[in-house]
Amino acid sequence: MSGHSKWHNIQKTKGAQDAKRAQAFTKIAREMIVAVKEGGSGDPANNSRLAAVVAKAKAANMPNDNIKRTIEKALGSGNTDSFESVTYEGYGPSGVAVIVEAMTDNRKRTASEVRHYFDKYGGNMGAEGCVSWSCDKKGVIVIDNEDGDIDVDALEMDVLEFGGDDLQSDGQVFEVYTDPDLFPKVSGELDKKGYKLLSAQVEMVPQNYISLESEDDIKNMQKMLDMFEDNDDVQNVWHNWEDAE
Repeated sequence: MSGHSKWHNIQKTKGAQDAKRAQAFTKIAREMIVAVKEGGSGDPANNSRLAAVVAKAKAANMPNDNIKRTIEKALGSGNTDSFESVTYEGYGPSGVAVIVEAMTDNRKRTASEVRHYFDKYGGNMGAEGCVSWSCDKKGVIVIDNEDGDIDVDALEMDVLEFGGDDLQSDGQVFEVYTDPDLFPKVSGELDKKGYKLLSAQVEMVPQNYISLESEDDIKNMQKMLDMFEDNDDVQNVWHNWEDAE
């Protein structure tokens, strides 16, 4: 789960090595292919799920040529990829809520691996809905303000005009929250307006956060998140660990 207090998680991803960036592009491409197939269209204007993935890809600096090729691949008759979306829920150390979103061509393999990560690091995988009730699905757009030159009043007006619900500031960034259905439009308009988007995607935002006091719990929680991040099938991991780094 992501919120304004979790921005450093995104910073960590953005500062990753080329190999991590390539892995991120691969995961986004997989998500794009599924969006095209399930949405029945390669045109973001007619496929809201694809529009959301394209917005996420652009914020991650995925080249336009890569986006175009991926959509064309998904539309091609020779494409035999058979990935499907699946979500797992559970608890990390000391009851931290964790939601794992995956895309897989082998549900049994992925479920086994995800369960293993939960078990190995002091957590447990639960039933569907066991933690998702405690968070809200929202579009989250992170805007760079490292130079401090954004006019807050102007940004607030733009956010409201484009259909955003809320604007929050966390030091060098702003976070815009939107209805999931309006997310592609809002992110697209903000991008066209010239704001630098550091991250843009639909997220599961927690209603509350948990701090871990035990060093062992902190260590195990971070290891669990690292294992999820390194798994090729895992697309996103949302959690309510307040002190994640």
